[in-house]
Amino acid sequence: MGSKGVTFGKFIALRRAELGWTQIRLAAELGHSEAWMSQVERDLQQVKDLTLLRRLADVLGSDFGELIALPQPASARPRSRSRKTASATLTSTSAAEEDDVRRRPFMVLAAAALFAPASDRQAAAAEQAPLASLEDLLLYGTAGVPAPRHDPTLESVAASVMMSRQDFKAARYGVLAKALPGRIAAAEMVGTAEERARGVARLYNLAVRLCIKAGDNNLVAITADRALTSARAGGDPLVTAEAQRMVSSAWRRQGSLARATDIVVVAAEDLLADTSVPESERLAARGDLYATAAYTAAKAGDRAYAYSLIREAADSAASAGRISGLVDGIQSVALHELSVHYELGDVGRAIELATTIDPTALPTTERQARFFTDVARAFDQWGKPEQCYRALLAAEKVAPQEIRRGAVRELATDLLRHDRKLPGLRGFAARAGVRFI
Repeated sequence: MGSKGVTFGKFIALRRAELGWTQIRLAAELGHSEAWMSQVERDLQQVKDLTLLRRLADVLGSDFGELIALPQPASARPRSRSRKTASATLTSTSAAEEDDVRRRPFMVLAAAALFAPASDRQAAAAEQAPLASLEDLLLYGTAGVPAPRHDPTLESVAASVMMSRQDFKAARYGVLAKALPGRIAAAEMVGTAEERARGVARLYNLAVRLCIKAGDNNLVAITADRALTSARAGGDPLVTAEAQRMVSSAWRRQGSLARATDIVVVAAEDLLADTSVPESERLAARGDLYATAAYTAAKAGDRAYAYSLIREAADSAASAGRISGLVDGIQSVALHELSVHYELGDVGRAIELATTIDPTALPTTERQARFFTDVARAFDQWGKPEQCYRALLAAEKVAPQEIRRGAVRELATDLLRHDRKLPGLRGFAARAGVRFI
């Protein structure tokens, strides 16, 4: 889940530095001392209290699940039972955080039970991600990108990739758009040529997904090309496969559906044959690639091929899940299958599948919002405006920035015919960016 080589303390320090905060400020936000904060960042102090961890994630704008999965130091054990002279501060801290690293799996499960995804973590303003700084990076290079506050390292680049993924998963598209140019520039500064290329490719892969959200097809094509060029130079098969998936998306958005399908099908089979990648990771990536191919085939109206591909995707994801114990890929394929049904006009099958998916169990804000948007599309196609509108409101509640997508604006514009039956619709449409004449 986390980036290799990044510990809990290092991640906190890097994130704090990126925010421009001092240790004193962060410590004050958490109700602790600067000395305690220093020990945490140096991986000398565990943080095991769930409430404190939730507060730390919120303050730093980080994903709670990924934060608690980062490796922490083993708990310090007293030298003798008679040692009672420790300071009151350290004693109280130890009592709250005395557990061992081996309990981290329990921590993840307990956190999921105690803390439901909070929709109010999103910014209130649902504004389209500002891509101007990313455009400048693509056109003029890193010359105009502000220099980082601290000299980048391979660890800080790995942490920035993790933070970028968290921002995307949490649907913080505006935050990600502003941060990406600086993170890409930093990734180009450290490591060997292959290490630089891999870091840049991972970030450009996220840039493509951001541009897709913004609906800028020109930027999708350019960032996808940058991602694949860097990925091939970096030599990581998984990063390359993801970049090929992004290139496929670019071709699809340009209307070249057959080419877009072929790209990911070939990439999936090439990856499956690459034994340098662990089997579970190969299968999981293959599932993502085939799911993307299925969606593209559905857009082309090729029913038989689309359903064949989505079955292949589901089989790969299930096999990967049996090996790794994770269900993330299975959920991703299920969402793609929902889109396949919708694109093929099989609205009944789409709604039937939607009833089997628990949106609160989807692991990220972005994925939850995408689920509700796809459900809204299906209801719109079915001619059920009230259900469509309720699904759109659910998407907005989960991720306000998600409703600025072009697909949502189109749905909102269509729903305005039913304005009198749907209270608050005009306000929703305005928030989605619909322009009234």
